[in-house]
Amino acid sequence: MLRIPFFRPSIGPEEIDEVVATLKSGWLTTGPKTKQFEREFAEYLRKKHAVAVNSCTAALHLALEAIGLKAGQGVIVPTMTFAATAEVVRYLGGRPILVDCHEHDFNLDVADAERKIQSALADEQPVVAIMPVHYGGQVGDALGVQALAKRFDLKIIEDAAHCCPAYYRSSSLPQEERAGERRPDQPPAPGPQGSAFHVPPASPHRLGRGEGQGEVVQFSTLNSQLSTASDWLPVGSSADISCFSFYANKCITTGEGGMACTDNDEFADRMRIMSLHGISRDAWKRYTGEGSWYYEIIAPGYKYNFTDIASAIGIHQLRKADLFHQRRSAIAAQYRDLLAGVEEVTLLTSNPDRIHSWHLFVIRLRLEKLQIDRAQVISELQKAGIGTSVHWLPLHMHPYYRQTFGYEPHDLPVAARLYPEIVTLPLYPDMSEADVKYVCDTLKQIIVQHLRPTGAALSPVR
Repeated sequence: MLRIPFFRPSIGPEEIDEVVATLKSGWLTTGPKTKQFEREFAEYLRKKHAVAVNSCTAALHLALEAIGLKAGQGVIVPTMTFAATAEVVRYLGGRPILVDCHEHDFNLDVADAERKIQSALADEQPVVAIMPVHYGGQVGDALGVQALAKRFDLKIIEDAAHCCPAYYRSSSLPQEERAGERRPDQPPAPGPQGSAFHVPPASPHRLGRGEGQGEVVQFSTLNSQLSTASDWLPVGSSADISCFSFYANKCITTGEGGMACTDNDEFADRMRIMSLHGISRDAWKRYTGEGSWYYEIIAPGYKYNFTDIASAIGIHQLRKADLFHQRRSAIAAQYRDLLAGVEEVTLLTSNPDRIHSWHLFVIRLRLEKLQIDRAQVISELQKAGIGTSVHWLPLHMHPYYRQTFGYEPHDLPVAARLYPEIVTLPLYPDMSEADVKYVCDTLKQIIVQHLRPTGAALSPVR
């Protein structure tokens, strides 16, 4: 029996060597490696500033503090998200106004957001910001959010924890005008050569394991191809501040970590100051020839700074981001192919005007066709050695938000209806085609074994 974890990070000799060099340098906390990682990440996202912190939660908190969120003010937050997106609003005494999602991609429903804003304003509750989350790595309705924010004078703080890389199209060409058009990631067109990576010949899909000498593979980076495409924008382009996660299972990882990106000088300065106790200058400079022993506290800040040890990992993960994306996209395509004919499974829509990060591969079970529920399907997969997860119990269904704000499941009906059906399947760059096939074959077998008597026949296992 194969053992396929829900996720396994792809850490190679480059990251390991950089960490060792950092340990030997004697500079372990925020220092030159962190500044390098910030510079390179800002360039990758085409942003003026990138502020590295110890989690995406910290980045979101600093972003809200930087825009001046005050107690009692409302912030639009999707209910289909992790706890961090809303809890940072509560850190500052704000009120998260939860919004429903679209059924086809689970992203924030802009029309419902507008209804919630109008309702709040009618009750004389101020609304100052909106925090879209790009579910699973597919950019949501960025243009719709931008138009909504402009209409109601809202700041946009994007929770892009699932995205690196991800892009959206800024033009709105009719679908028929795009027929047959090649999307930049399907497959990449010839372009500038990117970084070189060692791929072991015995296992061409395993990345950065350092097994044997390997073959040096050159590839065209998606980022380079899109940098000259005027209508393709990286995630966060329309946001005042966009926030990213480097948690262990994210598209690129530093173990723990996050980044806040912005083009606004004042926001960047404020986030840097507040990320380290409100110190008036970059603390790491105090220990170089540029700095001084003297510093001042100008605000009651936080201990959110990032370390050079983590940055040593991040520098090389970022350089591999487009290669990781190629693998994730290929795995997602295989999943979609193998599950396309399974009537008992619904796949989320992949928008043609998006380049999906494929951080998550989420399916919906058509439970009306099965004799078992989602929990039993997950249990059967686990018995077969396959790790899964669920993303997520909608926020409005958690005890805190029910008890504090009086939410009921039916208040946000789409998310509440979808929740019992969703399962997240394993997806990580080191998965092989055989791994993906095993997951799909096992899922199909579980479905066949537990069909309702009147259920439609399942397509044969391929």
